[in-house]
This record gives sequence, structure tokens and C-alpha cells, in this order.
Amino acid sequence: MADGDQALSEEAALAAGRRLFAQDCRFVAGATTADALPPARLPEIAFAGRSNVGKSSLINALTGRHALARVSRTPGRTQQINFFDLGGRLMLVDLPGYGFAAVGRRQSHAWGRLIALYLKGRPSLRRLCLLADARHGLKESDRRIMTELDRAALSYQLVLTKADKVEPDALAAAVQKLGAELARHGAAHPEILATSAREGRGIEALRAALAALSSPTPLG
Repeated sequence: MADGDQALSEEAALAAGRRLFAQDCRFVAGATTADALPPARLPEIAFAGRSNVGKSSLINALTGRHALARVSRTPGRTQQINFFDLGGRLMLVDLPGYGFAAVGRRQSHAWGRLIALYLKGRPSLRRLCLLADARHGLKESDRRIMTELDRAALSYQLVLTKADKVEPDALAAAVQKLGAELARHGAAHPEILATSAREGRGIEALRAALAALSSPTPLG
């Protein structure tokens, strides 16, 4: 592809992302059991990561809303799977955070079972965005999730959060190192996106990537 054509293609993708995420986004359901999961009627994008990694802040930044997803400074606060309908074209799914030791073991296992049931039994799930704090990179709990996603052949993409808190050179080096690690994972998307919900960095690129996975027209 010529440079000019590639630039036009990238701009078209960014424009598609802007149009999609300008649509109305509304809370649909919060599920704490498998029976409470809403019907799978739209392509779904799930957001997963360690507790307090910034999932809710990222969803709010993507949709341009300040309080669509509840933001808490208390790790482990989100205790259910939350579903948000984006313009009848895409379902955004906020999964409970993992890896926070202060959450009771029994409750943690219950959340884990629910998340596993969702990930394995959701035919409408197009991609999981695996969030990691740009300051800390991947932790062992993240790598365990990645191994399970590889086994299930479930496509996932690494999204770094809080990129504004890392110096540019250090961030570039971290992305390069993580890219080499992801190359060893069969279900991992090769592109790593570095984002900052506070500054808006990387938000348009992520919108464009998710728009490509959405329903082309609203479903009635």
C-alpha cells in the first residue's frame, strides 16, 4: 500500500472510531451469576485487568462520559460483570478486577468462576482488552490469564493504562519488551496500545481498533 493510501486508510479508521464512540452508550446489565448474563445480541469487547488498573476510567474516556463506568479508588470494588450498549453496534463489558489479595478467597473464586464462564461461553465476544499499568507491566496474574486465553484461542490485545506516568523513552522500551513477550502467545494481538485516560493519549487509536470489530449497522 502506498504511503498516501495508508494514511487515508488510517484516517478513515480513526473517523469510524470517533463516529462509533459518539453514539449513545447506556448501562444494560450487571451480572453476578451466569444466569444473569444478558442475551448475546451484539459483538462484545471485554475489558480485563488487575484491580485498580483503570478499566472504568478507560471505558469512560473511550465513550467521552465521566461517570458511565463507576470509578473507585478501592481495589476489588467492582464485583459484577457490567454491560454497556454502544449505539446498538457494540457491547462494552467491564469485568471484575483480579489479583487483589484483600478480597475474600471465597468471593474471589466465585468471581473467577463467573469470568471463566463468560469468557468460554460467549460466542459474541470479539476481543478481550487486557489492561496493564504502564508503570509496572505484566504481573504473574496477568500471565496466568494470558495462558488461559491462549488455551481457549480467545483473541486479546494488551492495552497499557496510565501511560502519562511513564517517561517516553521508558514507555517505548517497555512496549518493545512486551511485544517480544506477546509474540510467544498465540491468541495475542500483535499491536500494543499505550493509553492515558487522563490525557486522552491512545484513546482514538483504541476506538478505531474496536470500531473495526463492531456491527456495521445498529441492530433493531
